[in-house]
Amino acid sequence: MRGYGDAATTPPPAAAPGAAAPAAPAAARSDWATLGRLVPYLLQYRWRVLAALAFMVAAKLANVGVPVLLKTLVDRMTLPPGDPTAVLVVPAALLVGYGLLRLCTSAFTELRELVFSKATQGATRSIALETFRHLHALSLRFHLERQTGGMTRDIERGVRGIESLISYSLYSIVPTLIEVTLVLTILAVKFDAGFAWITLAALGVYIVFTVLVTEWRTRFRREANQLDSAAHTRAVDSLLNYETVKYFGNEEYEARRYDDSLDQYRRSRIKAQTTLSLLNTGQQLIIATALVAMLWRATAGVAAGRMTLGDLVMVNAYMIQLYIPLNFLGVIYREIKQSLTDLDKMFGLMEREREVADAPGAPDLAVPAGGADVVFDDVRFAYHPSRPILHGVSFTIPAGRTVAVVGSSGAGKSTLARLLFRFYDVSNPPGAGGIRIAGQDIRGVTQASLRRAIGIVPQDTVLFNDSIGYNIGYGRTGATQAEIESAAKAARIHDFIAALPQGYDTPVGERGLKLSGGEKQRVAIARALLKDPPVLIFDEATSALDSANERAIQAELQAAARGKTTLVIAHRLSTVADAHEILVMDGGRIAERGTHAALLAQAGRYARMWELQRNAAE
Repeated sequence: MRGYGDAATTPPPAAAPGAAAPAAPAAARSDWATLGRLVPYLLQYRWRVLAALAFMVAAKLANVGVPVLLKTLVDRMTLPPGDPTAVLVVPAALLVGYGLLRLCTSAFTELRELVFSKATQGATRSIALETFRHLHALSLRFHLERQTGGMTRDIERGVRGIESLISYSLYSIVPTLIEVTLVLTILAVKFDAGFAWITLAALGVYIVFTVLVTEWRTRFRREANQLDSAAHTRAVDSLLNYETVKYFGNEEYEARRYDDSLDQYRRSRIKAQTTLSLLNTGQQLIIATALVAMLWRATAGVAAGRMTLGDLVMVNAYMIQLYIPLNFLGVIYREIKQSLTDLDKMFGLMEREREVADAPGAPDLAVPAGGADVVFDDVRFAYHPSRPILHGVSFTIPAGRTVAVVGSSGAGKSTLARLLFRFYDVSNPPGAGGIRIAGQDIRGVTQASLRRAIGIVPQDTVLFNDSIGYNIGYGRTGATQAEIESAAKAARIHDFIAALPQGYDTPVGERGLKLSGGEKQRVAIARALLKDPPVLIFDEATSALDSANERAIQAELQAAARGKTTLVIAHRLSTVADAHEILVMDGGRIAERGTHAALLAQAGRYARMWELQRNAAE
């Protein structure tokens, strides 16, 4: 089918009257709401989460115990020089305990990561798969309007954001909060509340400063990401249209456009780096001030005899141990905010409502063994309310018969095929006309069963970047090699494939660009023949073939359509002369109908089109 339907422009996002309206992009949610969306995926691994939390607490308890042992070790070794009992009081047990605590800190940390990795990767996989399935379920309108490069970038960052969010929150923020609580408690109980207040005040100032500056910086990071997506979209779009770029010699023009995007991205990244340097400098100033205040108080305590050297060492160890993770708080907070933003974009994609959705409890389409008739009953449709495409189109394709639709471009021919596939829903209210197959309104059955019953040979064939055999076999996954070759023979492409060095394993390139237009169309014909559905649509199925091959394949298509309900959309009238009925469309309405002979006898539109094409051929 044509990339933009019969209308001259891409359908805008507004829906037709009576049709389901396309969902607007979801409004930005709060960070807590985004986290709430993530939690159910992690709760599938609740026992691993609990085990990881237990290991995390054990690791922090061991880590907090290290300065306590270090203090005891220093105090036990405070002896006068030359004291003969020094050898006797070497605290071997304390040394071993110190080493064991250090080992336990690392061991519990690694166990936490090992246990929780399955939950992280499992949640990431579930969300990525759900997003992929949802994107395939969205309407054609969404996919016509999307920018593939930017969308794939959003999904990539969203998946990566899950891992970053879990890693930074569970492995950095929560452990730091536990450690801060334990350290404050020990300082207040062991010494006096002054130590705890200094630490708490420094932490408060540090966190407020970090949050405020990071929030200010976020707009630069967000701008950088938007420019990164724009540059990526521009690059992907240019590369996908490689041939068009070459046709018009616009390589340098495309390079300048891409360089302009990269330059904007560079300037945005420089702003982000400048503000990061400001953040880091301010953080270090706060930490240094707090360390000086704590050590001054501890030194005064040692001088006054209230504290031992071991106490001074312990306070210093706690401060260093506490502020090392805080050094990264700005980075962690920024990454968490960015991960939440990226995750929110991906959740936004997942929440885009389907413009065309199955009715609750919809049954599968039931196709009788003798074939199914297709009825278009007063079908009305508009891509946009201000521009209707179909105006009450009615016709029937009896089971096993062929109906052809002809007319000028923009008459609404390919829109019929899109509606039959339910890429869009008709504008008719339920019960007031529509499209029926075997007496069943297609809006009342599942889309999967509907599309299983229909095969199509589109005018514009786009192939997967895989082998020829894979692309033919895509018509019926699981088909044997013999079945694939049989379909290729029927489409008159087997000999061409067999002559290739790699045969059916020959790669076709991006979108099938290694094949000619005629070869791609014959692959599409073979794919439809392999599917062997009860309803067939030929949308300009032979438009890319030369006259000799067209006549040969036309006979194969007629053989394939025998006994099937077939809708043929064509410009070349010679290809539809044998149809049981021919519909001439004009302006979204059926202007004439009848057999080839009857339409010629009417001397109307069809007769004039026939005469023009015959004269052109001559």
